[in-house]
Amino acid sequence: MVAPATDEAPRYRVSVRALCEFTAKVGDLDLRFTPTPTAQEGIAGHAIVAARRGEHYQREVALAAEHGSLHVRGRADGYDPQQQLLEEVKTYRGQLSSQPENHRQLHWAQLRVYGHLMCEKLDLPQIRLALVYFEIGSQQETRFEETRPRDELASLFASQCERFARWAAQELAHRAARDIALQTLAFPHGEFRAGQRQLAEAVFRAHRSRRCLLAQAPTGIGKTLGTLFPALKAAPEQRLDKILFLAAKTPGRQLALDAAATLLTGRDGQGLPLRVLELCARDKACQYPDRLCRGDSCPLAQGFYDRLPAARSACLEAALLDRQRLQEIALAHQVCPYYLGSEMTRWSDLIVGDYNYWFDGGAMLHAMAQAHEWRVSVLADEAHNLVARARSMYSAQLSRAGLRAARAVAPPAVAGPLQQLARAWTTATKGADLPYQVLEAPPVRLVDALSNCIATLNDYLAQVAVPLEPALRDFHFDAMAFVRLAESFGPHSLFDLTRHDQRDNLLCIRNVVPAPFLGPRFAFAQSTTLFSATLAPWHYFADLLGMPPSTAWIDVDSPFHASQLQVRVAREISTTWQRRAASIDPICALMAQQYRQQPGNYLAFFSSFDYLQQARDALSRQHPDIPTWQQSPRMAEAERDAFLARFTCGGQGIGFAVLGGSFGEGVDLPGERLIGAFVATLGLPQFNPVNEQLRERMQTLFGAGYDYTYLYPGLQKVVQAAGRVIRTETDQGTVWLIDQRFARPEVQALLPGWWQVEQG
Repeated sequence: MVAPATDEAPRYRVSVRALCEFTAKVGDLDLRFTPTPTAQEGIAGHAIVAARRGEHYQREVALAAEHGSLHVRGRADGYDPQQQLLEEVKTYRGQLSSQPENHRQLHWAQLRVYGHLMCEKLDLPQIRLALVYFEIGSQQETRFEETRPRDELASLFASQCERFARWAAQELAHRAARDIALQTLAFPHGEFRAGQRQLAEAVFRAHRSRRCLLAQAPTGIGKTLGTLFPALKAAPEQRLDKILFLAAKTPGRQLALDAAATLLTGRDGQGLPLRVLELCARDKACQYPDRLCRGDSCPLAQGFYDRLPAARSACLEAALLDRQRLQEIALAHQVCPYYLGSEMTRWSDLIVGDYNYWFDGGAMLHAMAQAHEWRVSVLADEAHNLVARARSMYSAQLSRAGLRAARAVAPPAVAGPLQQLARAWTTATKGADLPYQVLEAPPVRLVDALSNCIATLNDYLAQVAVPLEPALRDFHFDAMAFVRLAESFGPHSLFDLTRHDQRDNLLCIRNVVPAPFLGPRFAFAQSTTLFSATLAPWHYFADLLGMPPSTAWIDVDSPFHASQLQVRVAREISTTWQRRAASIDPICALMAQQYRQQPGNYLAFFSSFDYLQQARDALSRQHPDIPTWQQSPRMAEAERDAFLARFTCGGQGIGFAVLGGSFGEGVDLPGERLIGAFVATLGLPQFNPVNEQLRERMQTLFGAGYDYTYLYPGLQKVVQAAGRVIRTETDQGTVWLIDQRFARPEVQALLPGWWQVEQG
């Protein structure tokens, strides 16, 4: 990280942790000693250790020193001035004997750097150093101590710094060149599209004022470049270390990579010194999914840190590290692609990935930004998805059937804790006989039993060289997620039980308001921009996501005109569940009439696959001359491509799809490829006990239970689906909103302002 200097020479700020991770990590990649305790457990563990030391004990001692162009800083865990004893505390679960040697070697390197900094601060001739391991479950400490003279520690510190100095000089040069280039960066297309400049200016102002921004901007104006370009322009002045471009789906990430490639080339053909990295999920990057992430199991983990420097240098030669290029470099150097990508987040300027890398509870980018004190800007595309995605990130469930499957394949070492868990589960659900009911809170006994199972499984994994059986592995992951969320359970979530029969039930910690979890993410970033074509009403997103009170809001002017899109309401048709069967024939008649008046390609959206199938079958019987094709459940990528390939210029027919599915957003069919859409539903979420509990909680918290649970999410899907029709300023089309409720004023108020709705 580059810091402003007090003299003419810039300095490179580096934390003790980052310095040692760069210089002292050697040997194999080894995850046997992970997962580590949760953040809350770690904080509590450090507090317990400090409380045992007495009043004179100093906690979180800030230390810093200069070495050449480096400014090294950090916080030592604790110092006892009476004994001249400096401690580094590490919390863990399980057996310390399973800790890989290179992990402890790294911890000693960090402690010895802190020892040098403390000797310099207090002018000590020598210092006692203690590496303290605190086991969360037993609350027992294991200590390793040594005494080092000041000159020896100074030599070790200088050695570490000199090993890093060349890399730091390279990073300083890159950062200077990057910022100079960004200051003079011109918009790559010369002229902004209509609405694109308005969006870009709002994003730039939000960065300058270090505020969050909710930006509703219509499809087709170039939102990706309209947000990315101003964020990059703001980076030098705001001293941003990273810009994170996050998207809900692969097409959104590809748009960001394409925009980055355009910027890297520029209008004048001169390369932009910007490092771009695409992150992908571990399961997609893994080359040996049947192996454990450790040197004695996976060849790409063996000697990982020894081969990492060469792979890291090779990555810097590629300005755009997309998934394919990263994998090529990783395999050429025989290192794990996923963990090479994790390493390159430290040295990249623009990082493209999924929402979960920043917003999830264990988000890698958020954890690294905190640890290294990065100044980051966050751009979240298609942000209308974020409420649902964040709720899923902070929800977890356990099934009794899953526990039985885990027990069936469990080794003897973990059979006992799993049996204890089964008994705690029975006690927790005793008396809960309804098919669905909300319980007060996760029972302490159940959570303790889960924690014991997790610790036992971690210990077992440390001793074996083969992965867990899939059923046991999946239950292990589910249990860890459940325990983590049980620690932070509150009014933002429900604890409920779904009973399938006397034998099987499902326990769920179900998040309904992500705000308490996401709020700190917004507070940490220098600026966060959430943008989408459907972000209204703004208070719905601000409330549920935990946006700061200072958040700005903009509704970007549409480049489209009412004359381009005929929006009509079929107010004589009801698509409610009770009248669904009666709606089929009128819907088919309406679609056939529109098709015959203006033949071409249409999309027809329905609320379920069953409703879709009934409508298509009826249309095919009554009007066999109209070509039709349909979305099916769980379509493979090739099948989705084939569905869209039917929408050709000059083509004719109706494609049937489910509202809110893969064809309801993120699909670009300009011109004659799509001339109209039928939306035969308000898109309201299903009426069921879970959503009714959600409605009650929304009513209690925000006084708008129905709107927050049903109306707003439903209409967002409708507008997204209708947005497939008009993609450019020359497109013409028709949208039929099929349901009498679309005629209501409160519903029409949620439709785009440039639409002129006609009553059918």
